[in-house]
Amino acid sequence: MSLSPRPSVAVLLALAMFAGCNAAPEPARPAAESEPPMYRSLARAGARVDPVAARDMISLYRRNSGVGALTLDETLQRVAEAQARDMAQSGDLAARGELGDRLAGAGVQTPAAVENVSAGYRTLAEAFSGWRDSAPHNARMLDKRVRRMGIATAYAPSAKYKVYWALVLAD
Repeated sequence: MSLSPRPSVAVLLALAMFAGCNAAPEPARPAAESEPPMYRSLARAGARVDPVAARDMISLYRRNSGVGALTLDETLQRVAEAQARDMAQSGDLAARGELGDRLAGAGVQTPAAVENVSAGYRTLAEAFSGWRDSAPHNARMLDKRVRRMGIATAYAPSAKYKVYWALVLAD
């Protein structure tokens, strides 16, 4: 019978300490700018929703629900930006009137257009979850007739809800 030598506790502690000296430093916590766009707070001056990230998030949800993906549309983007800006300035979600009138004013002729407006969500993830969990907002996001989108936010630090959202969808 042979006995293998067992290292002493002191030897094990010394090895552990030596290994700790050569360990790589822990990575620094990422700065807010490196956060995924869906989690970035938009409750600050100059912050804007990332339309590409929003399109990708909503399109993935639509595809998983059996509906086609969306493309970004510059004109719908401008309509959404104007709506978000006016809602933030007035504190009223209906600040610019009916969607059809706003689209016609921007030169958009379309048989199918819907819109989600909201306020108070600080991140894209929160807004998307709120819309998904609201039957009317969800139905608009999953509308089979629409293929194009524009999305915007506006920040109003002195307003009740701070961040105002407009999502415009059209065929």
